[in-house]
Amino acid sequence: MEHITIIDYGLGNLLSIQNMLKRLGVSSIITSDPKEIANAQKMILPGVGHFAKGMENIHSRGLKPVLDELALEQKIPVLGICLGMQLLCEHSEEGDADGLGWIKGNTVKFDMTKLASHHKVPHMGWNEVIQKKPSNLFEGYAEVPRYYFVHSYHMVCDKEEDVLATTMHGYEVVCAVENGNIMGTQFHPEKSHRFGMKLLTNFSSKLQEKEVNSI
Repeated sequence: MEHITIIDYGLGNLLSIQNMLKRLGVSSIITSDPKEIANAQKMILPGVGHFAKGMENIHSRGLKPVLDELALEQKIPVLGICLGMQLLCEHSEEGDADGLGWIKGNTVKFDMTKLASHHKVPHMGWNEVIQKKPSNLFEGYAEVPRYYFVHSYHMVCDKEEDVLATTMHGYEVVCAVENGNIMGTQFHPEKSHRFGMKLLTNFSSKLQEKEVNSI
């Protein structure tokens, strides 16, 4: 039976994601075991917290080689959520740390010089998301989707074609990325009610074929 593997590297809202998938009728497991992860057919990389600590945990648990194999060689569908999306990039200002390097670009702190007084950091709350290119991940929406955000940093992509969606918080920021089989959302679909349920349904049921990654 196909299931989604939720990667446990010591940071993240693992149970809330699993509970949402269960509500959608999707089977999933939570694991930090590299041998178990190696059998993943689809995986979610969640995360809430500090970028450098997240990468430290991934390395200390011996997870990077198996994650690289799945994402870059086997090209299984991957969804990074919040910190999990930021970890997909090459480097972050948060802790001056290198990421997984699967998406070309960096994670930076919100530029306070571009924010008005009512724009708070961390950015918390509901925002509309503007899709920038076709994607199965955003298929089937009858209206502009709104998602729940909690973040102080955001990704800046080197390649415009990797930007799947943006949102506004003082200025336009990347809030979803996609490069072949590798996807990420800065927002929390597991906390975003019907819009989040739709996105996770799309990831679970519509991304059946392994796409060619252009990295």
